Amino acid sequence: MKHKFLETSEQYDGAQLASLRNYLKHHLLGDSVVAWVGPCDVHVDHMVDGEDLLAHARICGSEMLHFIVETFDTSLFAAVGLQRLLASLVKDELQVLARNKDLARSLTRDGDDIYAGTRKLSISIATQSPVSSLIHFAVNVVNKGTPVETLALEDLQVDAKSFAEAVMERFTTECESIRQATQKVRWVK
Repeated sequence: MKHKFLETSEQYDGAQLASLRNYLKHHLLGDSVVAWVGPCDVHVDHMVDGEDLLAHARICGSEMLHFIVETFDTSLFAAVGLQRLLASLVKDELQVLARNKDLARSLTRDGDDIYAGTRKLSISIATQSPVSSLIHFAVNVVNKGTPVETLALEDLQVDAKSFAEAVMERFTTECESIRQATQKVRWVK
């Protein structure tokens, strides 16, 4: 799996969750993850979570660290598993890198979301295209422009770029290890 931090800022509106985008726009062929910092405002036309659609949810933030993962030859079930693995790695890495250690120790993961008490740090969705599985995962860099009570990297005193690089490195290593684990077993009768 390849990974790349994008130095340019782009607003995430949901349209970025599209097959082959990491390849066609960022030249990462195959399984990949890209990350960048930018605002978020998901338009209803690009909202893929039925629960959010039914609730007429507003998904937005002034500045977030976004990750887009694309994997091939994976089911939606496997993609949701990778989404939750990514959430766990984000939480673990924050507990290592955060200068605000007390706040970092209070982080919990519930499904694909990360919280400190009732304050929400992340948003995430996994879906499929005709050729791949896609994951968007984002954490608040600041607490501005959000419709719910949030927690942000600024509260934890974590630099977004170095954090993104560390998370992508750990995630790609885990994915490679998972792939290798599938290639070393014999089938059973």
